[in-house]
Amino acid sequence: MDAVTNPLQRPGRATPLTPRIPRGESIATYETYDEAQQAVDLLARADFPVRQLSIVGSELKSVENVTGKLSYGKAAAAGAVSGAWLGLFLGLLLIIFQPAASSLLFLGAAVLIGAGFGMLFRIVSYTLTRRQRDYTSTMQVIASRYDVVADPEVANRARNLVAPGATWGAAPGYTPPAEPAHPSDPPLAPEQPTP
Repeated sequence: MDAVTNPLQRPGRATPLTPRIPRGESIATYETYDEAQQAVDLLARADFPVRQLSIVGSELKSVENVTGKLSYGKAAAAGAVSGAWLGLFLGLLLIIFQPAASSLLFLGAAVLIGAGFGMLFRIVSYTLTRRQRDYTSTMQVIASRYDVVADPEVANRARNLVAPGATWGAAPGYTPPAEPAHPSDPPLAPEQPTP
């Protein structure tokens, strides 16, 4: 599978003008995206035509993870860092387009001015929204389940390859190891010799 993929474009197929849910049969359902991705990787290693697969996330939820309490000091530090990056970027642009200003002193001044403005802007915005939002957080959209969907003509083959206990890559004569008995299972009766 490619490291970077465009979810709206599938190689070898016409690119739809508007995104749509892929048609086909669900071959397996997983709780996490990583598990669905591992199933597609397994199919790729089995020389399955993976361009006939899609991973579809369902029941999307917005999750906000609170990362800490916000204060004037934290707001100032965050503003200074983001402002310094902006100052560095603008300073480098000016150096590229105005070679006469190509000194480290000029670049340092741009970073300091950017940090100062970033700090001031962040403190003012924190002061205006202080009692409404006194914490920092990150936001994610995740799915409750992920279905691996295959085109109907290859769905059964894909289902057989990702089924638990499938031995598509095993050597001839391979038998999968027996699952350990659960502690609540009764003991097995010893085999009786046949006369």
